[in-house]
Amino acid sequence: MTTSRFARLPQGEPITVVVELGRSAPPVLELRGPIETTRVEAALDSIAARHPGAPAWTADLQSKGRGRHTVRFKDGPHGEPAEFPLGALADLLTHGGRRSFITRHLAATPRQRELLADVDAHLDPGRQVEQAAWDWHGPLDVARFTAAWRSVSARESVLRTAFDDQDAPGLVVHDQAEPEVVWLSRGSVEWHSLVAADRRRGLDPRRPAPLRITLLGGGPASPSVPPARVLLTYHHALLDSWSVRLLVREFYRAYLADGELPGGERRPDMTDYVSWLATQDTTAAQDFFTGADTPDAGPVPPLFTETGSHPEGRSRLRLTEAETARLTNWAALWGSSESTALQAVWALLLYRAGRASGPSLVRFATTARGRGVLFEGVERTCGALAGPLPQSVLVDPDATVPQLLAALRDRSLEQAAYEWVSAGQVASWTRPPGPPADTLLTFEAQPRGLAELEAELATYGIEVEPPQTLGARTAFPVTLIVHHDGVGRLVLTASYNQARLSEITDLLAHAALLLRELPREAGQFTTVGEALTLLSGMGEGAAVLPVRAEPQGSGARPAVLCRPAGPDAGTVGLLQAPGISRAFYDQLAQAYPGPEELLLLGSVPAGGPQAAVGAQAVYDALGPHVRPGGTLAFAGFSGDGVAACAIARLAAADGHRPLAVVLDASATGPDDLARLLAASVRRRH
Repeated sequence: MTTSRFARLPQGEPITVVVELGRSAPPVLELRGPIETTRVEAALDSIAARHPGAPAWTADLQSKGRGRHTVRFKDGPHGEPAEFPLGALADLLTHGGRRSFITRHLAATPRQRELLADVDAHLDPGRQVEQAAWDWHGPLDVARFTAAWRSVSARESVLRTAFDDQDAPGLVVHDQAEPEVVWLSRGSVEWHSLVAADRRRGLDPRRPAPLRITLLGGGPASPSVPPARVLLTYHHALLDSWSVRLLVREFYRAYLADGELPGGERRPDMTDYVSWLATQDTTAAQDFFTGADTPDAGPVPPLFTETGSHPEGRSRLRLTEAETARLTNWAALWGSSESTALQAVWALLLYRAGRASGPSLVRFATTARGRGVLFEGVERTCGALAGPLPQSVLVDPDATVPQLLAALRDRSLEQAAYEWVSAGQVASWTRPPGPPADTLLTFEAQPRGLAELEAELATYGIEVEPPQTLGARTAFPVTLIVHHDGVGRLVLTASYNQARLSEITDLLAHAALLLRELPREAGQFTTVGEALTLLSGMGEGAAVLPVRAEPQGSGARPAVLCRPAGPDAGTVGLLQAPGISRAFYDQLAQAYPGPEELLLLGSVPAGGPQAAVGAQAVYDALGPHVRPGGTLAFAGFSGDGVAACAIARLAAADGHRPLAVVLDASATGPDDLARLLAASVRRRH
């Protein structure tokens, strides 16, 4: 496997940062590589600016010539140990040592903070992560493909954005950040296994690059060769599906322009949106969301409350082109859209599944696209503008189906002006709080311009289709995503707790049954009660094929890459970095001169409450690999410095004198990294 992380040309000796920690002694940081004193000082200033609320640290910088620096940290002003963010400094130096340290900071939106809080509350790297994919027929130049995505990343600030690690999370926009582009040769992996593994791997929102691009295949076109496949994996807290389609559009433009987009950073972006959001008055939005329920009707209780951690299940179903066209025409007859028809069907299903009788309030959530607000340029703004908002609709068996459609349509139109509001804000306004929605309904649309670029690609013998959603793991027990495929068919994809497989597949089949039959059976005077009788033969709908759920491994036990030369040889633990294959670490281990034992450790989040939990889990799993008196070091590539230092601090608290080693691996092969790592773990101050 090849990633863009190692694709740059060599630029001299890599930058290496070694941090020595002791139980009571202040930490010492040693820096080697092509970096000047002024840039070390700039990095220290940058760290101080990123942590304005923290106590003052005292750092003594000593230079022993170009590219040889030592930073000694002293106790705080009152004698307490100075908890300097050593890992963040190591990451900054190894990632930005040859670049500018320029970043800009902006506030996260309420919606982004809520999504991040949900991620932090779960030990699941795939939480709030969505995937989309498409086939690429015709010639594909892999180098041009990679260059085009790099050009898009340079132009789109959202692809260089990450959350900081403050108590009140904000966003950091980096001036430079490499996109993660992974290329796999055709036949090297089975597609469904690749998708499942990539989904389990997830994304860390505290690392820049909230979009991962995986390419399977590519090269010259041949009738006997299957098409290449492109997989996009992205994080909801920084990117929504509309934005991803915008980015695909920009990628096509770059690919057609030999891999390079003209011009600088594109605006508007999230900086402009956050500024606009700060000026909005919530009074009208609060009135809208708190005045929707009918007090005389009882609510249908939640049906899919989470009961624990289970593997994720996914199921998919398609309508035919004729069925989709019939549904579209039927909805238009009543002044509605496919999206409104889908909401009506979902409300009917929840009403029936909840065994309701008489007029009842059905609650669910829908994903607001965030593009109906009065922000100039909102349709071409990339970011996390979309998000869930609660819906509450009165389902009355005596009302007509067109009346139900009209109620949902009118609410959707009124809500469009308040799509900038978050679900958490709505919950804070609601007194007393109602039962939470436990299902999320998402109708994904395509931005304009994709079809024109697809036609232009066709002139080069390239045929592509719109990216197809593969599902998303959200905070809701059940998420249903609906979109059109390349030939216009309606596709329903459900993501859910695998323990509810039978219930959800039945529900999805019944949804398809209503979407097919209502356009045939429901007229102007058809009541909701009569529509529900269409489900009297439950279980006789179309078959739904479950997508195989892959088991979730704990990854707690470290893998032994290289055995120790003797009982006192010591241990070096390597943190597995995102996007780096096991084969790369195996090559590094073969070149490592020893004598230490070399272990491959699991990955640890870059920040948030789960970072400490992850570091503790990795340290606890070492067990007998930590030998008293022997060398102990925890190493990672740039971006894993925070995790390496966190694990090293745990070892120091146990009385060890560990090292944390952070390597700039951006232009270095495994053989050279093995040499640098071996030299680093033998340094003592």
